[in-house]
Amino acid sequence: MFGQLVTAMVTPFDDSLELALDRLPKLIDHLIATGTTGLVVSGTTGESATLTHREKLTLFEETVRHVNGRIPVIAGTGGNNTAEAIAFTKEVDQLHVDAFLLVAPYYNKPSQEGLYQHFKSVAQVTDKPIIVYNIPGRTSVNITPETIIRLAEIDNIVAVKESSGDFTQISRIIGETPEDFYVYSGDDKFTLPILALGGHGVVSVASHVVGDPMSAMLHAFFDGDLNEARRLHHRLMPLFEGLFKTSNPVLVKAALEMLNVRVGSVRLPLVAATPEELRELRRTLGTLLDLTIVH
Repeated sequence: MFGQLVTAMVTPFDDSLELALDRLPKLIDHLIATGTTGLVVSGTTGESATLTHREKLTLFEETVRHVNGRIPVIAGTGGNNTAEAIAFTKEVDQLHVDAFLLVAPYYNKPSQEGLYQHFKSVAQVTDKPIIVYNIPGRTSVNITPETIIRLAEIDNIVAVKESSGDFTQISRIIGETPEDFYVYSGDDKFTLPILALGGHGVVSVASHVVGDPMSAMLHAFFDGDLNEARRLHHRLMPLFEGLFKTSNPVLVKAALEMLNVRVGSVRLPLVAATPEELRELRRTLGTLLDLTIVH
C-alpha cells in the first residue's frame, strides 16, 4: 500500500524559518529519485509540533500537488486532543492525501482503553488508511500489543509505525495481527531486525540522504540475499546512529544541506547543530558516500 521505504519528510524552511514552498519540489523529487515509496508529511521529523494549522494545510496541499500521484502522501494529523484530531483529520481528508499517520496521544498518559477509543474515534471519520504511530520515548505512553491487535480489527487501521524498540512486543504484534496489517520500523537501525521478524518496511529518517542503499538493503532482504542485506545494514549503521546524536531532525536537515538539498534549519525550541556535531556528521556522511563534503 505504501511500499517498503517510507520517508518521514523534513519541512523546508527559509533563512527566516518560514515555510519555504519553493524548496519543497526539489526535496520531494530527490526523495522519489532515491527510492522513497511513500511520504509522511508533518510528522515528528517534519517538526509538526511547531507548524501552525495553516502551515500544515498548505504543506499537505503543495506536497500532494507536486507528488502528483507518483507515491502515496501520508498526512500526520494526530494529537493529544481527540476532538481536535478528529476535526483536523476530517479537514485534511478533503485535500486528496492518501492516508493518515496518527501518533499516540502525548502528555495526557491515557489508559490502553483510552488509546483504543482515541484511534477508533479518529478512524471513524475517514475511509482512508491509517497508520498508528507508537513512540513511547516521545509520548510517555506505550501502545501495548493487545491494544494494537484490537486496533488492527478496524478496517481502515492498516499499519503501525513501531518505535518502542521492544522486540518482544514487535514480534507479538506481527504474529497476532492479520497478514494485511503492516508493521513498519520507526527506527532506521532496527529495520533489518524487524524485517526478520516479519515486518514490512521502515518509516525512515536516514532515507533523506541514503535512500538508494536503504532501498537496496530492503530489496536484498526480500530477494533472499541476506548476506547483502546484512552488509548494507552494517555499512549504514554509523549514519543510522549518527543522525540521532541530537534531537531529530537537527542533523538530517544539516546532512541535506551538505548534499545541496536546501531545507533550512530547525525552529525553536530545537537549535542548530554545534560545530563539533557538524564535523562528526560530515565525516560519517563523507565516508559512507565516498564524498568530500566541504559545506
